[in-house]
Amino acid sequence: MTILKSKRISVIAENIKRYRNKMGISQDKLSKFAGITLQTITKIESGMTLDPRIKTVRRIANALLVSVDDLIK
Repeated sequence: MTILKSKRISVIAENIKRYRNKMGISQDKLSKFAGITLQTITKIESGMTLDPRIKTVRRIANALLVSVDDLIK
């Protein structure tokens, strides 16, 4: 794993958590809004999932009412 890839993923995790907290919703609520498992949200936010699928990132972005770019920048 490259440092760049690790940095990009950690930014995604931080942004998901930031936007989720801004909306005032739990990981469980986000998982339901996005149609993905709570375990997936937890693993991404904690950094355990180092390479989330773009489909998953899109679902999370839609649930958070932001663009994919907002999550990866």
